[in-house]
Amino acid sequence: MDPTLAAVLGGSLGLVIGAVAVAASRFSERSFTTIPAPTEPPALPAGVSDVLAVLRSIAIVLDSSDAVVNNSASAVSYGLVRHGELVHVELRQLARQARRDGEIREVDLELPRGFGTTTNALMRARVAPLGARHILILAEDHTHAQRVEEVRRDFVANVSHELKTPVGGIALLAEAILDARDDPEAVSRFAARIQVESTRLTRLVKEIVDLSRLQAADTLHEPQLVGIPMVVAEAVDMVRVAAEARQIALEPVADERAFVFGDADLLATAVANLVSNAVNYSEPGTRVAVAARRVGDTVEITVSDQGQGIPATEQDRIFERFYRVDAARSRATGGTGLGLAIVKHVCATHGGDVSVWSEEGHGSTFTMRLPAASGRTAADPDRHAVGTAQGDQHR
Repeated sequence: MDPTLAAVLGGSLGLVIGAVAVAASRFSERSFTTIPAPTEPPALPAGVSDVLAVLRSIAIVLDSSDAVVNNSASAVSYGLVRHGELVHVELRQLARQARRDGEIREVDLELPRGFGTTTNALMRARVAPLGARHILILAEDHTHAQRVEEVRRDFVANVSHELKTPVGGIALLAEAILDARDDPEAVSRFAARIQVESTRLTRLVKEIVDLSRLQAADTLHEPQLVGIPMVVAEAVDMVRVAAEARQIALEPVADERAFVFGDADLLATAVANLVSNAVNYSEPGTRVAVAARRVGDTVEITVSDQGQGIPATEQDRIFERFYRVDAARSRATGGTGLGLAIVKHVCATHGGDVSVWSEEGHGSTFTMRLPAASGRTAADPDRHAVGTAQGDQHR
């Protein structure tokens, strides 16, 4: 073979072998550095998403790495889930324990509600395995139920205390009458005191029943169109005798366009409670103004007095049951501490609210705000039965 041809063939063969070696090397490197395709997270068992969608409880589903793979909207609004992650360490620890031993756990936790808030919610959480790779967390907000239970306990304790006073007084006075049966003047004096205590006891029991009924009702069954001028007039009449006895002038003014849908008796009772309080806590020779007006879609009823006013530290508590700013004066006037609580619940039942402005030495103004009856119904009240207020006086 020609030496030149042999050299050319040898060189070409070398180039081919070298190219094959380089290609094989690069293929080998690529095979070792290739990232495997990500695997899909394990799917939830069939039908779980549909069930979670109709649950009333807060629902959260975690995978094996504690990542949230499904949750209800309420889980976000309550601050349990944020950006796809479980926020609270307590829930995460419960999930890991359930994953480890397969046991269902149910605990009560006090957790912050929402983000950046100091308000806590009492949560009852139930954590359980869901299939082989998931954990289900169900949570319910028991904050309201806890508050209701606390209010119930306080109410029972307060009622027991308040009832003991007149009942005990009547028992002592009856014993005094027996001891003084030969002294007609003493018997007459003690009998008058028994009458006072029995009247107070009757008022207390009635107001407890009224307040319990309001709290149980929540809504009005058959609301009627009610003319607020008639309500104001009836409420003022309820308190007029007590006001005249204390030489306090009542000055009612009512907008004839003020109408609401509701219960006339309850509204008159609420207004009378405010007027009665104003009279009881005002000095003789002053005046109490009662005004009702329509402001847009709202009817406002204000009761203003020229009394000593309410300390700012007390104003947040005056609508609590049995709470009295001046307990000694309240007892002297026959007050039960339930009048403003009844006003608050009457307003809430009618879809409104009540507020107070007061400054020591400058009197107080209580304002009831109620949704106004709108449209042709309120504009033409003669076509409808306008409720009249015939409630008993509450103080």
